[in-house]
Amino acid sequence: MHRQALLPSLLLFLCGLFVTEVHAQGSRQPNITASLIAESSMPKAGSTVSVAILMQPNDGWHGYWKTPGDAGFPNEFNWTLPQGASVAPLRYPVPKRFLTNKLMNHVFYGDYALLTNVAIPAGLVVGTRIPLRIKARWLACTDRVCVPEDGEFGAVLTVGDGQITTQSRARFDSWRQKLARPLGSDAAFAVSGDDVRLSIPLPPSVDISDAWFFPETENAISYNAPQKLTRQGDVIIVESMKPNFGFKMPDQLTGVLALKNGMGLELTAKPGAIAGQGGGQGWITILISLGGAILGGLILNIMPCVFPIISLKALSLAKAGGDERTARGDALAYAAGVILTCLALGGALLALRAGGVAVGWAFQLQDPRVILFLLLLSTAITLNLSGLFALSGFAGGDGLASKGGRAGSFWTGVLAAFVATPCTGPFMAAALGAALVLPVAAALAIFAGLGLGLALPFLAIAYIPALRARMPKPGAWMVTFQRWMAVPMALTSVALLWLLWRQTGQAGLLIAVAVLVVLTLALVIARKRLPFGLGLGGLLVGLAMLSAAASPALPRAGSHSAPALAGAVPFSDSKLAAYRAQGRPVFLYFTADWCVSCKVNEKVAIDRAEVTASFKAKKAVIMVGDWSNGDPIISRFLESKGRSGVPLYLWYAKGATEPQVLPQILTVSVLTGL
Repeated sequence: MHRQALLPSLLLFLCGLFVTEVHAQGSRQPNITASLIAESSMPKAGSTVSVAILMQPNDGWHGYWKTPGDAGFPNEFNWTLPQGASVAPLRYPVPKRFLTNKLMNHVFYGDYALLTNVAIPAGLVVGTRIPLRIKARWLACTDRVCVPEDGEFGAVLTVGDGQITTQSRARFDSWRQKLARPLGSDAAFAVSGDDVRLSIPLPPSVDISDAWFFPETENAISYNAPQKLTRQGDVIIVESMKPNFGFKMPDQLTGVLALKNGMGLELTAKPGAIAGQGGGQGWITILISLGGAILGGLILNIMPCVFPIISLKALSLAKAGGDERTARGDALAYAAGVILTCLALGGALLALRAGGVAVGWAFQLQDPRVILFLLLLSTAITLNLSGLFALSGFAGGDGLASKGGRAGSFWTGVLAAFVATPCTGPFMAAALGAALVLPVAAALAIFAGLGLGLALPFLAIAYIPALRARMPKPGAWMVTFQRWMAVPMALTSVALLWLLWRQTGQAGLLIAVAVLVVLTLALVIARKRLPFGLGLGGLLVGLAMLSAAASPALPRAGSHSAPALAGAVPFSDSKLAAYRAQGRPVFLYFTADWCVSCKVNEKVAIDRAEVTASFKAKKAVIMVGDWSNGDPIISRFLESKGRSGVPLYLWYAKGATEPQVLPQILTVSVLTGL
């Protein structure tokens, strides 16, 4: 706010406090009634019981959030507890904004409840009385006057069996749904001159049209400064916030991001790089993620889904022999194809997510039309390697050093990167997760690092003479080698055909088989009429035309964006108990639409065919708890496990009494190794 308006506003506010406080002391009628309510009046010894401080304002009056804003003061609650008992910090509902005379206040209208848990001492006998007392001070205001109020209130509990009535459970559940929920991911903030910017991980599916950040850290941000929210992929940027005059920015910034329908997300932000700004810690994160991407790409060379394509490059290098110029040109063309494809896929992914489309890495393999094109291409390459027809510049020896040979290497790199994306999960979880929340330039650098890692072995062979010298010399063995390379390529075709069947059903399978027959006949005819081989460009154009002609006949894909764990069941306490009573293992995880780390784990680890097969072999039940809307049943379960937010991953082994808590960053190997 303008400093010229600060002094008169404060004087008016203080005068209002003085006049209304005298009036309140004379009437002794509180404008906000406070009371203490326990969810169970007979808690067990050694357990915890939820309690609520219920604040009930009179009509036209409002109370204040933990950080009141420009005016007012925070609530004060001083507890008196029996020996051995303890109380957790209070949890507040999501506040509302109230702007008056350029003063921004964080308030509550109507009844509101502050929740906490009281730990009951162990060893108490049934019937022991547990008195809870609170001496409190709060502020009650209208849009014109404010009244400081205080009071003492409490409740007396009795040690018993912990029973909770249906009415009490429903009442507390309604209060739990109004609490702000932990975001589950770290945010970042940066100060540049007279501007504070906040970066918050939040998937594109979350509506931010009416969002507002309520800072809990006092005296850090000017409360009445306007806020501008923009989206960059899986991150929203809160801009235009101003540092509070005369105060130093803290080491961390806490607060609540309020969304529509009364939902709010608690978050903690630390100094770091924001989109469009630099920062030491941000560069460290980017460099670590880039290193992980390069390492992940390097490991991809031995993965089953990439090996059939890599074998083509190995064949080309073997045919290059010891010629340094040829080998280097070939490797550079291959690397260019890999890196440019990874950049294109990464850029498309970021653009789609920025537009609100909830897609993940390897999104191109969710489209049956893309699968059909890849099926035709892999089948054509299989027929080429088996000797059915000659493809110049792709597997031919004499033309390797020609322009066509390098073009073949480039397109081999394109194909390798295109089909390698599903295999990145086990090695790229952290790097890809970072790419989805970093600025666009840094994210694209990570995708390029993945391509560099994939191309690195061939670049090393081309540019290190000692490695190139160990390559086998060209000879008659190469014909046999080429024929054998047709086997893994054919297996790739079978896998793509299976995937297309899974997406489009039997009708799609029949269409694909018919198109493959047409392709084979066309290649046989091309072999007779083109004795010198079919050019790579001609093949790609022909395949594109054939797949484009067949694609409209393909049935629409089913819910391919749904979790691969199609047999998952919604979370239920009773179902969980029933499955455990049957002796079945259970994988239980809790997620939310607004939790970026949850979504990354689902894409790169949980939503995997090998994970599904592993759980199926163990006859395990997959159970999912969706906390997007703050389900109170899930809230209670999380509390019972000592958690206040998601993600949470639990494995109930067969016969185990307690679950194994899995790490918050999952990999395929962690899940298949259970």
